[in-house]
Amino acid sequence: MTNIDENIKASLRIANANRMVALPDGSIMPQMGQGTWYLGEDPAKRQEEIEALRLGVELGMTLIDTAEMYGDGKSERLVGEAIKGIRDQVYLVSKVYPHRASRNEILAACAESLRRLDTDHLDLYLLHWRGNVPLSQTIAGMEQLKAEGKIGRWGVSNFDIHDMQDLLSMEHGNQCQVNQVLYHLGSRGIEFDLLKWQREHNIPTMAYSPLAQGGRLREQLLESEEVQSIAKKHGVEALQIILAWCLIHPDVVAIPRSSNPDHTYLNAQAATIRLEDEDLKRLDARFPAPTFKTALDII
Repeated sequence: MTNIDENIKASLRIANANRMVALPDGSIMPQMGQGTWYLGEDPAKRQEEIEALRLGVELGMTLIDTAEMYGDGKSERLVGEAIKGIRDQVYLVSKVYPHRASRNEILAACAESLRRLDTDHLDLYLLHWRGNVPLSQTIAGMEQLKAEGKIGRWGVSNFDIHDMQDLLSMEHGNQCQVNQVLYHLGSRGIEFDLLKWQREHNIPTMAYSPLAQGGRLREQLLESEEVQSIAKKHGVEALQIILAWCLIHPDVVAIPRSSNPDHTYLNAQAATIRLEDEDLKRLDARFPAPTFKTALDII
């Protein structure tokens, strides 16, 4: 990758640093982060992936999201190597398997993640999806981890509205800080009810795969006349328009994945794009939110 001018780095760092999301506990988290699904699985790409993550941090995308599930721990090990020496600059997020989310097992799962990440704490720990373990046990385990200083706070992932309602009805359930779900321009189902409900309860949304997973849907987004013309108007790439669209919501955190520095740089630039009302109307017309309840999209 061509060296980035230091002034450009500084401007992108400021642009991303100025984008923060408030959490229910009064703390804040970066609005733009980095996902790590599939990272760490190919030894031949390891150094490039580490460089991409470190560049992201340097450009202000200081939130890094991973999970024990990703590559059976390989992603966490990669992240641990990438953040060595810069841990204090990173907002670190990981997730626990549902079958390991019981009161006692979650303590062991967290300890293993911390070892792989080579750190003594997580800033945020998520239940990856709802399983058969009672939520009351998971909450109790999360609260113990908080009390022990192993995690700063906790949240959930892939929870639909009825799951969130169940969660908040339980003791300490209101300590949930975020819900991480699939959300992008081509997958707007959460706008029908879940996003509104979370806003009413001041619970931000973390959007995974904000650039859409590969396949025909992603091609349809990138190749659409609307996205292409808006990208041309702003002098940017189509992918950057899709990411900028996600960032228009002040309570939505985006965690695009990148395995190389070039893509990381493009992601960081999205924070500087300001979509106009006309742009948003065109995108809404082409990729409208559903007017009825749909099943929560999960990949």
